[in-house]
Amino acid sequence: RRFTEPAPRIRRVRPEVPAGVEAALLRALARAPEERFPSAAAFAAALDGSSGAHASVQRRPPSIAVLPFVNLSADPENEYFADGITEDVIANVSKIRALKVISRTSVMPFKNREQSLREVAAKLDVATLLEGSVRRAGQRVRIVAQLIDAESDRHLWAETYDRDLTDIFAIQTDVALQIAAALQAELSAEEKTRIRRQPTDDLHAYQLFMLGRQCLTRWTQEGVEKGIAYLEQAVARDPEYAVAYATLGYVYTDMGLGVAGSMPADECFRRAKAAVGRALELDPELADAHAVLGYLKFGADHDWAGAEAELRRAIELDPNAGNAYDYYGLLLAALERYDEALVVQHKAHELDPLVHRGIDIATTLLRAGRYDEGLAAVGRVLDTDPHFALAHATIGWAYFLKGMHDEGIAALQRAVSLSPESTMYLGQLGEAFGLAGRTAEARAVLSRMEELSRERYVSPYHMAYVYTGLGEHDRAMDWLERAQRERAGAVFGIKGSFLFTSLRSHPRFRALLGKMNLA
Repeated sequence: RRFTEPAPRIRRVRPEVPAGVEAALLRALARAPEERFPSAAAFAAALDGSSGAHASVQRRPPSIAVLPFVNLSADPENEYFADGITEDVIANVSKIRALKVISRTSVMPFKNREQSLREVAAKLDVATLLEGSVRRAGQRVRIVAQLIDAESDRHLWAETYDRDLTDIFAIQTDVALQIAAALQAELSAEEKTRIRRQPTDDLHAYQLFMLGRQCLTRWTQEGVEKGIAYLEQAVARDPEYAVAYATLGYVYTDMGLGVAGSMPADECFRRAKAAVGRALELDPELADAHAVLGYLKFGADHDWAGAEAELRRAIELDPNAGNAYDYYGLLLAALERYDEALVVQHKAHELDPLVHRGIDIATTLLRAGRYDEGLAAVGRVLDTDPHFALAHATIGWAYFLKGMHDEGIAALQRAVSLSPESTMYLGQLGEAFGLAGRTAEARAVLSRMEELSRERYVSPYHMAYVYTGLGEHDRAMDWLERAQRERAGAVFGIKGSFLFTSLRSHPRFRALLGKMNLA
């Protein structure tokens, strides 16, 4: 029996032993060979100076990235389960106000990483990393978690959990609390309560939720439809599953705003409001639900004050809520509160550096008329990702606004070539052609978009771009008014948009702003 159970923790009988030494011993004694040190030298290095590991972390602000847990199950289909554990550990750790926690979308690219831990930490700008593995067999689960100081590669804490599947939430809670203790992050009683709160009592509902969330990461038409189906099954199994309702609200809101899916916007928003309302009825302190409600309030209802209150509440409840900062930045920029928007967008970038990448920051600088700063900001994004279509479109407008029309059009053409299915980039290219006096090319783009509209949905917001560039302002307003009725695209941001500068004095434009509570 001794050889089939996890090694006992030495500090339970010798509390004076440094935590780093205990972590190294537990790893060395791991039952599975792949979880042990690769060599005696690596074991010695982990032991060497372990007592100084905590000091290494404390010299920097406490920060952590939870790397994707490795699926060691015999069945590769359990990949969704390992990813789900990763996401839920992140969600629990994010409730700790004293820690900076990197969002899921920025850690998942390191799932099959080739970089060293130090390189990953530098990329994500964190001091510590949590890595682990999941092995599931029937109704048993084995989770190994290790907290590592990225600079020294020393283990600060490690634990092996060999439990029944029904204990999965207790494991996630313990991991979060152990991380807080290892990083000496102070926890309030309220934070401890939120971390210990179990999302559902129905294990099958939880597995349906994880399957749904996994489908949504693909964000294709098929992925969205399958994800919704799984989430609907989850809430049917457990009608009190608040997080699942909040996730449904998020999906329907994005569908309504034209991000994915083919359901009419009014139906999407109706379903989103019902789902989020139910989530908040079940858990009034669910940060994700407040964030989605804020997004809905300004994106669908143009209720700016109500939206701001919800987003601020989401951030208060979860200071690591990257999505809430992202939505709040969009709201502030739409209201032309650019200095505030930049502060919030920098925070979103800090929490989710590989997703936000600074594009929102660059766009806000351009909206504020700070063209050189905007050009520099988007240039930094392109340095790290030269194939990012949105960055090429943004730098195109930075050039264009500085009077460099040829360079701007070339960058917009590059965006179209990188994302040929997007009518947003095509419409913006048509607008640039029109503004530069290249009318024939602008009309050719317009013809292409009209042709596409006979085959599939083309946002009226994107059609408005081209007519604005051609100087056909009444036609542009026809499309913008339709976009507002349909809540299509980013219509909520028209007030200070550099793409509609020439329309600002148009009486119908001012009337439209009034209808959107932006006058």
